Amino acid sequence: MAIGSAAFRAPYACDPEQSRGRLHSEPPSKGRSPFRRDCDRIIHSTAFRRLKHKTQVFVFDEGDHYRTRLTHTLEVAQVARALARALGLDEDLAEALALAHDLGHPPFGHAGERALDECLSIFGGFDHNAQTLRVVTTLERRYPGFDGLNLTWETLEGLVKHNGRLTDKDGKPLGRYRAHGIPETIRQYVRQQDLQLWSFPGVEAQVAAFADDIAYDAHDIDDGLRAELFSIGDIAAVALPGKIIADIRAVFPRLDSARLVHEFVRRLIGLLIEDVIAETGRRLAALGPSSADDVRRASAAVVAFSPAIVEAERLIKGFLETRMYRHARIQRVMSDAAGVVRDLFSRYSARPDDLPAEWKEGLAGAGEAARARRIADFIAGMTDRYALAEHARLFDSTPELR
Repeated sequence: MAIGSAAFRAPYACDPEQSRGRLHSEPPSKGRSPFRRDCDRIIHSTAFRRLKHKTQVFVFDEGDHYRTRLTHTLEVAQVARALARALGLDEDLAEALALAHDLGHPPFGHAGERALDECLSIFGGFDHNAQTLRVVTTLERRYPGFDGLNLTWETLEGLVKHNGRLTDKDGKPLGRYRAHGIPETIRQYVRQQDLQLWSFPGVEAQVAAFADDIAYDAHDIDDGLRAELFSIGDIAAVALPGKIIADIRAVFPRLDSARLVHEFVRRLIGLLIEDVIAETGRRLAALGPSSADDVRRASAAVVAFSPAIVEAERLIKGFLETRMYRHARIQRVMSDAAGVVRDLFSRYSARPDDLPAEWKEGLAGAGEAARARRIADFIAGMTDRYALAEHARLFDSTPELR
């Protein structure tokens, strides 16, 4: 008997029984589908545990109630499973993609990523999506027969392409990769296992990408309000949040502010989920796919917001960009954090003996590009607190990030 809920799986969903397999052949699990096995491997990985002390927006010592990469990831996984269940997809694959999507992020959020990208500018730069692939295929070392987690083709494909195609059919880079090309990590990997960079990913990967958007839209508003970067009146001036808040106040006119915010977040998430389900259902009905490969070969993504919500979400992101991500307090802390990353990279580059023994092994005979990438791998795997501790060990003065 097949493992999983095949009776409830739509024909366009990825079927674990028809998986394209793993790069390194392994005997199947007796009690778990291949995609459930991927979930479990991700959860038990070192990189997953490190998400607990990696910045989402606020650094770890600003308070216990703000999102970290780990709590954000768990919220994304919950939304991804809800979407997958409603659309008849494989919930385990959607969850695996949600759980792994941020494994490549360095400490200190996007500030840390920008700093590493600058440090590696002459060596191809740093891309967190490519780093996620590097983590799950190379850097995790838990098994005797191979490096990485040896995840299924479908999970790797989804991690690399969850935001859409990377190239056209002629191999020409698309989107954000148009200017600088496909990262070397991805190019190297697809030489041994073709992830079809020219096609869209399966529906589960597309769902995971929208789950990420839904989670951080709603919860960044929650965190921004908690940090008093803006008020409930400020966010109520944005069209969709304003309507939701007005609806809540109409029913609960005396609701205290804390409960108002929680109810707002709950309703916003629910509204966005329902919109994705409805719009995706319309697109799937129009396409009429009979397999996951029909979705991959489609001329456009099938998972989407409706046009009205696309505009509403654009306004929410614009508000958060101005009032939260570019807030003077956040910018100051992130500027100091980026300096920590640059300092560490420069120090390890000049004095590789300062690296732990396992990380400096083999560096003496490596070329400059390989050394730089190895140092970036080490820094990218750091938590916020470990990066600050390393900086304090190596330098006379370390900024206080708060």
